[in-house]
Amino acid sequence: MALEVPENVLVTKLDALASWCRKNSLWPMPFATACCGIELMATGASRHDLARFGAEAMRFSPRQSDLMIVAGRVVMKMLPVLQRIWQQMGEPKWCMSMGACASTGGVFDTYAVVQGIDRFLPVDMYVPGCPPRPEQLLQAVIDLQDKIQREGTVSGREFERREPVRALLQLPILGQTPEMRARR
Repeated sequence: MALEVPENVLVTKLDALASWCRKNSLWPMPFATACCGIELMATGASRHDLARFGAEAMRFSPRQSDLMIVAGRVVMKMLPVLQRIWQQMGEPKWCMSMGACASTGGVFDTYAVVQGIDRFLPVDMYVPGCPPRPEQLLQAVIDLQDKIQREGTVSGREFERREPVRALLQLPILGQTPEMRARR
């Protein structure tokens, strides 16, 4: 009499292991443009110690990062740069909107400031406040880790993420000729 073993036992355990590794080794890419950046730096300092959650390795290279933290206001001129950095990050990747300016435009209700980055990037976690306290950012990291643990990606499931509402803006970079723009 042969013992029947379900086919997905190994995959399930491997999926849980991969999710556990991802959640405990987040490599943030800070995109800090304003006062929220100061609170982001304070979160990485010794008093609040982001290293307790495995996210202390701030990477300034998008190819080495898997978590983008947009802290502060984003202007329309900077948006194509932000989207290009997002596209250069490898999968799986997550995005965190930190502060009122990144989430809704904050007090800057003008044509030059993006009124919420979720129109252009798929945001996984919002951190409220103006500026948010380091404790709020730590709680958002913990919540994101729980989400990563629940997701699981090894067993062939597609990443469940929503697409940004608007496409990449193709704004010309100053000093570019039309030929240079056509190669982009």
